[in-house]
Amino acid sequence: MSDPFLSSGAFLRLIWRIGLCSVLVIASVANMAQENFDRITVESFGTLDDGKAVQLFRLKNRSGMTVEIIDLGGIIVSLEVADAEGVFADVTAGFDIPQTYAEGAGYMGAIIGRYANRISGGKFSIDGVQYSLPQNNGDNSIHGGLTGYDKKIWNTEYSTDLNEARLVLTVVSPDGEEGYPGRVNAMVVYTLNDKNQLVIDYSATTDKATVINLTNHAYFNLDGHGAGSILNHEIRINADRYTPVDNTSIPTGAIEDVSGTPLDFRVAKAIGEDIESSHQQIQFGSGFDHNFIINHASPEALTLAAEAYSPKSGRVMNVYTDQPGVQFYTGNFLNGSLVGKERAVYDSRQAFCLETQHFPDSPNRPNFPSTVLRPGDRLETRTIFEFLTRRARGSGLY
Repeated sequence: MSDPFLSSGAFLRLIWRIGLCSVLVIASVANMAQENFDRITVESFGTLDDGKAVQLFRLKNRSGMTVEIIDLGGIIVSLEVADAEGVFADVTAGFDIPQTYAEGAGYMGAIIGRYANRISGGKFSIDGVQYSLPQNNGDNSIHGGLTGYDKKIWNTEYSTDLNEARLVLTVVSPDGEEGYPGRVNAMVVYTLNDKNQLVIDYSATTDKATVINLTNHAYFNLDGHGAGSILNHEIRINADRYTPVDNTSIPTGAIEDVSGTPLDFRVAKAIGEDIESSHQQIQFGSGFDHNFIINHASPEALTLAAEAYSPKSGRVMNVYTDQPGVQFYTGNFLNGSLVGKERAVYDSRQAFCLETQHFPDSPNRPNFPSTVLRPGDRLETRTIFEFLTRRARGSGLY
């Protein structure tokens, strides 16, 4: 008759197996917790001259891509991505101290609102009521006025899971702020996922009819933020048409074909190829500073709007959006007066912007897509910056 109890050897082997499984489970849970924890960290970014503290949030994905965002203006302070050889570099212009951002500094990396881009004469009307805005760009209003969303301290929450890190920023803009009607509750969510995508979701509601146009004003150089000229970068923009401007960069109201103009980027070309053109539009902007009308298969469908590529580093940036337009700006008015991170000096045409948006001056142009937001409605829009690599020319890999 067999012993109902295990032999001492079998019993010990069973205990060892249970112990090993427990260790593996505990280690797995610990690794998962550590990975999630490492996806987002928080630290001080200093204080403003008025004593307000600024916090920095560092989001990281599995491949090592990181983005640093501060609660002042929801500003992207840095964005590190790998080149074709796996070497990481920070590809966005920016600064080491918060006060530089608070003083303007070209709106670098900031959330722009209540209305991104320009409004002619600093005036618009809704339902027969005229509203006046600060004229902070000649006779025009730009990027929300003197104290736009880029200069506000936003409320923050954050979370992680196994595939992404998420930073939620919210702000309230009171009725009448910078001349705009309506109390607006705005939310911007930055998500960094393991596909090397930085997803930006914008949303807003209002208690009174208003106009709203939100974007991010990151300045990119795919060779690194202090690497110099971006004229070798190749750009493709998925747009058959654009909105021509006058000599103050206000749209004329016309919509024109890019064919036969320097603004034809439907096939990728170097930024420097046509930037010195005598074409009137290039002269008005001292380079490229134009709104392109994205070719959407259906209205508001998420679409590849633009692609940027550096043949030197091999970095590729794809920009997807459901917005109707994208402003392509080549840093024409940077003049070397801004000294950024790592003592980098940002001079003309050393960074570019691809700002997804509704069209400039839409509140005064009934033929443009409407930017009016009414009570009971909700603005919701998404933009994705995706980073890839190709074999870099001249690197031995091309």
